[in-house]
Order: sequence, then C-alpha cells, then structure tokens
Amino acid sequence: MKFLGNLVWLVLGGLVVALIYFLVGLLMIITIIGIPFGVQLFKLGGYALWPFGHELVNGPGQPGCLSTVMNLIWILLGWWEIALIHLAFGLLLCITIVGIPWGLQHFKMAVGSIFPFGKEIH
Repeated sequence: MKFLGNLVWLVLGGLVVALIYFLVGLLMIITIIGIPFGVQLFKLGGYALWPFGHELVNGPGQPGCLSTVMNLIWILLGWWEIALIHLAFGLLLCITIVGIPWGLQHFKMAVGSIFPFGKEIH
C-alpha cells in the first residue's frame, strides 16, 4: 500500500515538489553560507520523493542550541512560505475522502519545512 501511495504521490505533484527542493538546494549550496540550508532542502526533497512509510523525527539530542538558532534563521529568511504551500495543498486534498492520505503527507511536510534542522528521516 505504501508503494501505491508513493507512486500516486509522485504522479500528482510529488516529483515536482521534490525537483523544486533539489533545484533550490543546488542554488543554496553555491555559497558557503547557504550550504547548511541547501543540505536541509536536499533532505526535504528526498522526503518529498517517497513520503509514505517514512517519518521526519528529531535526531538524537535534538533540538539543540545550534539547530534552534538555524531554524530561527530559516524562518526569518522566509522559508515558512514552503510550509504555507504544503498547508494549502493539504487542506485542498483533505476536502475529499480519497485525498486525505496525501493531504496528511502535506501536513507532515509542512511541519518539517518549518523546523528542518535537527530532523532525521526514518
């Protein structure tokens, strides 16, 4: 069932979302200052490719001081807009009963895109 959910996810926009994460991540790692942000975008892009069967959880000893500061910088730089997009798509998909599983994945991705530092994908 996870495979089918992931396949439908990819066809209905998950591939586009992942490609956007990867493209912006590549643009971020051009500068030394942007490398940590690019790495987080790659992590979110990998999660966006195959979200069913995976969870975004706190890493060992997280949230720590550095990850909290980096999450604050992440939010101040405007990356919270990604979370709003995931929230909007989640709400739209949850209108129908069939779309609820994909809407819930967007909600999980919204939380992960607000506070990506200190998270791991399991």
